[in-house]
Parts: sequence; structure tokens; C-alpha cells
Amino acid sequence: MSEITIDVNELGEKVVRVLKTIYDPEIPVDIYELGLIYDVFVNEDYDVKVLMTLTTPNCPVAETLPVEVEDKIKTIKNVKSAEVEITFDPPWSQDLMSEEAKLELGLL
Repeated sequence: MSEITIDVNELGEKVVRVLKTIYDPEIPVDIYELGLIYDVFVNEDYDVKVLMTLTTPNCPVAETLPVEVEDKIKTIKNVKSAEVEITFDPPWSQDLMSEEAKLELGLL
């Protein structure tokens, strides 16, 4: 039997779709559109690493949000592992939000 190969880019797109289902509890916008996700890496072994930030270093969900992100990514078929790295460089600002998020929050 031949192994079914999964396109790394396709898996990355699935990760982004899952990230768009996770919402900041204080803002009614998903973490991807909020600009909290800086990068998504998927290697050939289907290990996923997400580089993300929080709205502030003392964000109330600083402990739980990264765990939620990891747990949801791990539910994607073929993902072997998921790791979230939090960074505050560069610090999050409203400029990182998508147009959609700014519209949702009445900033446009």
C-alpha cells in the first residue's frame, strides 16, 4: 500500500481555518483576523508550530489561549504535533488586525 501524502501547504491552510474558529474572549473576532498569529510553520513530518502574540503580556487568557490553540490544531487529521510559541516582538497593535476585524469592531 502506498502512503497518502498530504500537501504541507494544504495542511497549513487547514491550520489557519482552525485558528479562525478560536476567539479572543474579550473581543468578538477570531485570533487570526485580530492579527495575533504571526506565522504558521508545517514541516514534512506534519509537525505544526505557531508563532503568536497576545494583545498584552498580562492578557487574561495568557495561560489558556496557547493551550487551546495547540489542542485544536492537534485535532486536525495528520498533524503529529503542535507547538505554540508566544512572542511580544513586535508587540501587538490594532494595525495588525485585518480589515474585516477592524470593520467588526467599528474601527473603520
